[in-house]
Amino acid sequence: MDQIVQVLGSLLILVAFVAAQRGRLSASSPVYLALNFTGSLVLAVLAAQERQAGFLLLEGCWAIVSAAGLLRAARGRPARVSA
Repeated sequence: MDQIVQVLGSLLILVAFVAAQRGRLSASSPVYLALNFTGSLVLAVLAAQERQAGFLLLEGCWAIVSAAGLLRAARGRPARVSA
């Protein structure tokens, strides 16, 4: 069952990435951020249960960054872009 949940979490992240690469979603859009947040949170929880420190670090950070973007979007603030 864990394998199915891992694949579903991964697919959420990959769908967002592919959509962004094809120009269907902006990397700062709430849909993109929500897909990334949900997928990475699922994977982070599973990594914590399996005591996979490296994977937990990656997915935990990914979830935090996505959550911060969602909060910015909810508050109507644009994403920070630096050149």
